[in-house]
Amino acid sequence: MWRTRFRTCPRASRDYFQPFEAARTGQFQLVTAPIPATLPPMSAADGTTFLQRTRDARKVMVLDLGMLGDTVHLLPALWLVRQSYPSAKLHLSVAAHVTSLFECIPWVDKVWGYPRYPQHATLRENAAMIRGLRREGFDALINLNGSDRSSWLSFFSGARERLGRRPGDGGPWFWTKLFTSYVQYASPSEPLYLQRCRCLEQAGFPVLAPEFRPQLTPAHLAGTGITPSDAGTYLHLSPFTTTKRKELPPDQFIQLVAGLAGQHPGRRFVFSCAPIDKERTRLAELLPRLPIKPWLVFPGNLRLAQLAAVIQHSRLHASGDTGPLHLAVMTQTPSISWFFNYPGLHEWLPVGHRHQSVIGTAPVGETFLPDIDTNALLAAAKSVLASDSPVGFFA
Repeated sequence: MWRTRFRTCPRASRDYFQPFEAARTGQFQLVTAPIPATLPPMSAADGTTFLQRTRDARKVMVLDLGMLGDTVHLLPALWLVRQSYPSAKLHLSVAAHVTSLFECIPWVDKVWGYPRYPQHATLRENAAMIRGLRREGFDALINLNGSDRSSWLSFFSGARERLGRRPGDGGPWFWTKLFTSYVQYASPSEPLYLQRCRCLEQAGFPVLAPEFRPQLTPAHLAGTGITPSDAGTYLHLSPFTTTKRKELPPDQFIQLVAGLAGQHPGRRFVFSCAPIDKERTRLAELLPRLPIKPWLVFPGNLRLAQLAAVIQHSRLHASGDTGPLHLAVMTQTPSISWFFNYPGLHEWLPVGHRHQSVIGTAPVGETFLPDIDTNALLAAAKSVLASDSPVGFFA
């Protein structure tokens, strides 16, 4: 699904095929897959000169493999890469099921989809990925993720220069050997997108204000039933996440909808969920219980660029800790959200005057968020909208 946040695979063993174990069968399969035997040098040079050494690169790969939230938080760093290599062909690798987001990011020349959901890539698929990377002959590769799987793919890519972000725990003993340069930056109090920009700054990239740079047009609303004239006339709500632990109890969500309807009597309501059967079933059960009749419902049937346009056109987005919330950040759409407190929380919290979050305590077990105050969420919505005027749609 397009909302699951990226998680790293288990640590690789000394056998370099271990990260590419066939996850779909649970069995290790040795597949005949011819890969050029010439491997890149295993040494890590000073990361601060990476941009200087690669300025003349004609083809650049940013290899991330991330899910939706990770991918949105990559965009400011990706835009910095685009500006730093204005004449190069810019490639990007992300989870296959989030590639449709790049229908509104035309400044990336080619997007590679890597199998992440519902199952990880098999050994055969990884071998095919490596062959494809090596055929392209990348002059430079940038990996700001640092996970085992993405690091091995970076190493076998054949790229002449490879910049990696070292994992917070340092990674396995050989990790630095997988890249020609690496940087190390961890600041859990900063948004993830800002941390990635800081990594590039360490590698000699210019210091610029972070920009997400989506390019949404009226064409991205095609098939949604929404037109540009509907901008600001509705609220968008996404009630579900990857786990109930990040969600409001259904009765409380219904109370929130009633409260928002009372605050905004002239506005309509739009609801959406992820393209998985479990969420579609839960949404179908929730809709008859709502105190208002939804204007539109999208049961996981939108492409991500379409969903981004729907969110951008809304006056307010409301959800828990999930992918559509990051699309609201990307499109500068005012939002309210609910979280529980956990390590790394501030890497994902929306920041700025357009966004307010209510943070509760962690639930025990697989239960809903226990202590989010509905009145606090309503007050947050009122405050956000009072301090914000709509940004230019399709700017």
